[in-house]
Amino acid sequence: MTEYLQFPQIDPVIFSVGPVSLRWYGLMYLVGFVAAWWLASTRLSRTSWNKEQLSDLMFYAFLGVIVGGRLGYVFFYQFEYFLSDPLYLFKIWTGGMSFHGGLLGVIAALWWFARKTNTTLLQVGDFVAPLVPIGLGAGRIGNFINAELWGRTTDVPWAVLFPGAGPLPRHPSQLYEFFLEGLVLFLILWVFSAKSRPVGAISGLFLLGYGSFRFIVEFFREPDAHIGLYSGLMSQGQLLCLPMILIGFILIIRAYRKQQVKK
Repeated sequence: MTEYLQFPQIDPVIFSVGPVSLRWYGLMYLVGFVAAWWLASTRLSRTSWNKEQLSDLMFYAFLGVIVGGRLGYVFFYQFEYFLSDPLYLFKIWTGGMSFHGGLLGVIAALWWFARKTNTTLLQVGDFVAPLVPIGLGAGRIGNFINAELWGRTTDVPWAVLFPGAGPLPRHPSQLYEFFLEGLVLFLILWVFSAKSRPVGAISGLFLLGYGSFRFIVEFFREPDAHIGLYSGLMSQGQLLCLPMILIGFILIIRAYRKQQVKK
């Protein structure tokens, strides 16, 4: 009989002081935010912004992640629950964040910052895009520690027996996402953005890269029980990735065509 990996018993709460608790998932958000801020500081000289404006940008982006992530989760994945209990939208302590919702929230924040600084959304997006994967990867580590968003059942040697996921071993899909959406995507974007690129190319590569990686990993991730698979084939996450892939591809083509016209 194959011996599968037993999920380590990790307390999601690191420590508590009275009613206040520090959780691993929250710490991962903090790690991603601090890392993004530090990386942004190393490239600030490439822009016309000062440190105060960078602080504003990071604050708006962080707010966009939290607000957009919660709204996206509720409306994309729990809309029927919201209709029966509208206050569920504000019950953030119950968990539930959506990347695609967070992305829309960040886009809104970047648009607002672009207006304030007389730049364009794509210029700001090109600066921010390489910073995002670090936070995404940290978030997936948080998902793994919380033993949530596990993968589909499998018999691969590295399958994990997750608590609350039944007796069958499953893909550690959170770690797949950490590797692809976090580490690999960061390396691609950081290296690509090290040289000057036409406006929109970096933003487009982020959308194309994340959308493609997430689409692939969704084949190994357990679909949401109350949604399942559309036509027995595609998950909600894959459906939401299709516009990202298409828009990313269009932005890259558009950016390089404009560069050729200018030449």
